[in-house]
Parts: sequence; C-alpha cells; structure tokens
Amino acid sequence: MGPRQTGKSSLLKKLYPDTLRIDLLKSDVFARYLQRPHLLREELLATPPKNNLVIIDEIQKVPALLDEVHWLIEEKGIVFILCGSSARKLKRGVANLLAGRALRYELHGLVSAELDRDFSVSRIIQHGYLPLNYKDENPIPGIRAYIADYLKEEIAAEGIVRNLPAFGRFLEVAAISDTEIINYTNIASDCGVSSPTVKEYFNILVDTLLGTYLPAYTKKAKRKVIKSPKFYMFDVGTVNVLARRGRVELGSPQAGHALENWIFHELCCHRAYKDLYYDLSYWQLAQKAEVDFVINDMEVAIEVTSADRLGNQHLKGLREVKKEYPNIKRRIIVCGEPARRISDDNIEVYPFIDFVSALWGGEII
Repeated sequence: MGPRQTGKSSLLKKLYPDTLRIDLLKSDVFARYLQRPHLLREELLATPPKNNLVIIDEIQKVPALLDEVHWLIEEKGIVFILCGSSARKLKRGVANLLAGRALRYELHGLVSAELDRDFSVSRIIQHGYLPLNYKDENPIPGIRAYIADYLKEEIAAEGIVRNLPAFGRFLEVAAISDTEIINYTNIASDCGVSSPTVKEYFNILVDTLLGTYLPAYTKKAKRKVIKSPKFYMFDVGTVNVLARRGRVELGSPQAGHALENWIFHELCCHRAYKDLYYDLSYWQLAQKAEVDFVINDMEVAIEVTSADRLGNQHLKGLREVKKEYPNIKRRIIVCGEPARRISDDNIEVYPFIDFVSALWGGEII
C-alpha cells in the first residue's frame, strides 16, 4: 500500500521484471475483471504463472478479486503481490482482507536515507516527497496535476463524496491546518459543510493514504493537557501548493510547519521500514507549552523548529515535559543550528541533517 506516485509499480517492475502483472488502471482490464472476477481463477488455472507469482496493481478497484485470490492461495499455492493506493473500498466494503494470509507493507515518499548525497532539506520541504516532484526543478504543475487527478479519479470517479467543490475547498483548509490540532467546527465553517461531514472528509484522506492522525499523549498527566489529535498530510509539497505558501525558505514562518511535516514523515517511514513500529504522539499543555513528537511511553521527546539560533522560547516545551515526566530518557530539539550540542539541562540539539542521519543510523530509537 502507498499513496499514488510513491513508486510502488516502478519498484515491483524492477524487483520482478518477468512476473505476470495485472494492471487494473487499464480501463479494459478493469472492466473485464469488474464484470467477471472469476476470470482471474480460470485464466491462472489454464496458464499457471511463471515462478508461481502474480502481481495485481490497484487491487482496491476490484475488491471482489480478493475472493479469487484467497481461493488460489489456498488451493493452488499461488503467491500474490497486491498493490494499492487506497484502502477505502477494502476497509469499508465487504472485501476479503485475507486475514492471516497476507503481510502488509507500506511505501511512502522519499526519505533522506534513500537520497543520500542528493538530499537537500530546503528542496524536500519545498518540493515534497514524491519522486517525480522532488527531482523536478518546478514541481508546482506536477503537484497541481496530482491534486486534480486525485479529485477526478479517486474522489469523483469512485463517488466518494457528493459535493466535489466542497471537498476541494476542504483540501485547501486541511492543508492550512496541517500539523495543527483539528477543530472540526472551524473547518466546517470555512468549507460551508457540517462538522460530521468534515470528520468524514478527514477519514477519506486517511483511507486514501493522503494523511494520518497523530494522537495526543495523555498518560499520567498532572496538569491539564490537550487530548484532540493533530493531522498530517502525506506530502509537504502538496501542502505547500494547496495552502498557497509560495516559496518556502529555511528560516521563514512557513518553514516551521513544513519542517515539522517532514520530520514526522521521516519518523513514520523509519518505524515502518525498520520494522520498529514504535508509538508516536504529541504532548501539549492547556497552557500552550508543547512537544511535537513523543516516542513510546515518554521515551524520547522531540521538538522541531526552523530557528537557527535557539532561545528559551524554543526550549520551553521540552523543559515543561521534564517537569511533568522527570524520568523521560531523552529530550531532543531539531533545528537550524550548525552543530550538535547538549544544553546545560541535558537537551540534545540536532541540526536537521544530523538528526535524520542519527535516526536512520539507529541512534535515536
């Protein structure tokens, strides 16, 4: 599973170049299997696949194929790689989810460890994580086309929402709210729809892999804390275009939110690709002091800022969290300062590049 254009199909073509591949993005292939899903079974029985392996791309378009896949796994031992960019139909329909017979893998956008020497912080917070957009000198037309295709093919074609203009406005407001605590009432007012509708719109983004919730950390709280979740969109380049941020320069006001989205992206990819699956949350007092990310049960607290010279205001959240949870193991601030250091009260200061290098090198968690 993974959002559109993260490279799922390209990766599978490279890993399995000679494998039978059924691409449900092709209209004729889609129509044939939609009308008669049993054809998959009959065709594979007539012509067994090479190496006993079959790839089905965009499986969510024809969920009924999963019953045939199930039978072929059980009765003929055929191995399937099922690829998709939306879990909505699979989760909300009556699809056979192959419980106990399938391993789920996720492919996200580009991360710093994949780009290595070609990696640039300023480029990734402007262009985003999708490979084609990251490489493009002017990614805006590509991102706009991505958004238009999503609205046309994922939302309109599947009949997911009735009011497409309202959903389009919601996308823009959701982008402005990226990395923020969700207020359904305010967003509903901005979009001209009801709060329950806005909540369902957010769930659509989650199901189509374009966003995810970050829960609040509320365990053992002595002081009053915020309990509502935050929401992060899957790609900061898409956020920039939807929110009309223009040029996002390091040190600018817009850079803070973009950097926070990027660090969240790196953390999510790291825990998935390294099979660590640690818990991620955020912590915020009602009095506004906050920490952007908490790993596990207050094992590590991480704050992200675009500042290139730290002051007390940047360290406030990490100092307040220490008062609340004195046994916290590590407190880290990721920022624009040029060198790693440790403050007098044991807060670890990481430049952006140093932090992601340490993360993927196994030094953070």
